[in-house]
Amino acid sequence: MASRPTAAFFDLDKTIIAKSSTLAFSRPFQAGGLISRRAVLRSTYAQFVYLVGGADHDQMEKMRQFMSQLCAGWDVATVKEIVAETLHHIVDPLVYDEAVSLIEEHRLAGRDVVIVSASGSEVVEPIGAMLGADRVIATRMEVEDGRYTGGIAFYAYAEEKARAIRELADEAGYDLAECYAYSDSVTDAPMLGAVGHPYAVNPDRDLRRLAAAKGWPVLVFNRPIALRSRVLPAGRPTLAALAVGGAVAVGGMLWASARKRRLEA
Repeated sequence: MASRPTAAFFDLDKTIIAKSSTLAFSRPFQAGGLISRRAVLRSTYAQFVYLVGGADHDQMEKMRQFMSQLCAGWDVATVKEIVAETLHHIVDPLVYDEAVSLIEEHRLAGRDVVIVSASGSEVVEPIGAMLGADRVIATRMEVEDGRYTGGIAFYAYAEEKARAIRELADEAGYDLAECYAYSDSVTDAPMLGAVGHPYAVNPDRDLRRLAAAKGWPVLVFNRPIALRSRVLPAGRPTLAALAVGGAVAVGGMLWASARKRRLEA
């Protein structure tokens, strides 16, 4: 009897990358005319609180409310364009070397790689493509007439992450008892508990305590690298391949200046 397929599920923020993926784009969003300087300062403060204090339920709820209010009325196409043109400049230096090595190991072992993040799909899906992930589970914002309403169609958070993983396992035939999961936050305890091989990565205090109680291994990732310096196994799109294809990393100000020139031409 053939064995069932398996997967490795990775949280994104502070597990694969060293910051909040959504807040990392605050300055390019400002340069693109989507948010004010005051909002950028609020995002910077939120990033600091997130990195220092971790993301408990109250912090995540505040983050959800902040981002929902912030993006209401944004043009979806503009957001996707900003993310696509600034992705490498923003995210490339934030990726943990240890996470890339784990992704390589799982891929070589024949497992699918799935990124599961509370950040929006417009940010998570390009990062997933950059890393060569097979699938992405991410928050989906409500859209009407090409603009965000400020509502959330699906919030990939806490128990909803675990539910989405179980649904994906049913669809793809994954044997969850043989699957792996990685996260830094106690809010992802349901996701970690859904698989047979859970790992706490750079855990917050509550997750460290839970991991000790349940016997979950603890990993420490502390080496952010330039992803383009790593060569991932062939067969899926990677940052190196995208760079060779001509996707040049540019900062938000460069993007805004170029867009302004196009509009004035």
